[in-house]
Amino acid sequence: MQVTTVHHAPAGTDHTVIGAASGLLGQYRAAPDEAFFASPTRTLLAEGVHARVPQDGRPLADRVADTLARARRDGVEHPLVVGAVAFDHDSRAELAVPARLRTCGALRDDPLIALPAPAADRIDWDVRPVPAPETYGAGVAEAVHRLQDGELSKVVLARTLELRADRPLDLPAILQRLARRDPGGYTFGVPAGGGRTLIGASPELLLSRRGTAVVANPLAGSVPRSADLGEDVRRAAALLESPKDLHEHAFVVDAIRTALAPYCRTLDVPERPTLVRTAAMWHLATTITAELADPAVSALELAVALHPTPAVCGSPTPLAREAIRAIEPFDRGLYAGMVGWGDADGDGEWVVTLRCAEADERTLRVFAGAGVVAESRPEAELAETSAKFRTFLDAAGVPR
Repeated sequence: MQVTTVHHAPAGTDHTVIGAASGLLGQYRAAPDEAFFASPTRTLLAEGVHARVPQDGRPLADRVADTLARARRDGVEHPLVVGAVAFDHDSRAELAVPARLRTCGALRDDPLIALPAPAADRIDWDVRPVPAPETYGAGVAEAVHRLQDGELSKVVLARTLELRADRPLDLPAILQRLARRDPGGYTFGVPAGGGRTLIGASPELLLSRRGTAVVANPLAGSVPRSADLGEDVRRAAALLESPKDLHEHAFVVDAIRTALAPYCRTLDVPERPTLVRTAAMWHLATTITAELADPAVSALELAVALHPTPAVCGSPTPLAREAIRAIEPFDRGLYAGMVGWGDADGDGEWVVTLRCAEADERTLRVFAGAGVVAESRPEAELAETSAKFRTFLDAAGVPR
């Protein structure tokens, strides 16, 4: 297996060596000082910690820039940070400059990724939904009432499943199953603080920057896949014509267009969304491309300007945040934040932290959310979150 050992993720990592990407995936051990991140362009395995981004009151982009500058002064030739940022990015970030970083091409370009993942252990699970399904439905109804009163245009409400296993969990094997199920997505296993691990497979790119080229790929509007091919195609076609889902998707696209415009010399936003599929879901997607006016603006600065989008929060953002705090009976933590990497040159990839769980030796806290608009029905949003849970639950071996 050939990989590149570097102190950063080179923007041009596009070489393909058979077995390199799947090899890095296989070497991930979910250690407290280890991070794995795979995207459609590269695969990264970070080991050890050279420096951590401090948790203080300064803006996140300033803290990261200072940490990278210090690493460069320490002799790290091309430093980067890798890790996760909370939904409330002013409150918490689990980011570090690794002591050693290995990088290679994308998982989806490695033929060995098609080999089967390790089978899931037979585990006796204790599962507790937070909130209970009926409470979540009542929360959706409350949000719809606020929406119909004109207070909000959209709010995203999440729920969790808290799972306890009767034996220690094999987190690297769970990551293997997530990655091999959707190798073209964004797979991650990064420290979550307190000895916990954030592990997941997100379908959604928040923002990437390579030089002055910027890409965002918001997803909003979803429907579960079907095992029946004809029904699966019917659901995909219906999603493309769904007024409720197109309405929800437009909120997200308009918000990203507005947030990016001040930074960009050119901005291309397609008129209609297309479809993105994962193993569990169909999503409406729009690929937004732009050219920066100022090449000094980093990927992380842009990601912070976008986050949280209406895809994970709502619109208008301040009122949606208030509704989330009032209705959701838990702290989102790193869920619905962003995970990825950014280097000292300003390049980076940041994805929305979805289809994920926070894990320790025997427990998982799995998250899923649904966008609520005035036309939403509690039973439909409950079904959508249940379908989204399956991405992670299937990888963990939790029976249906």
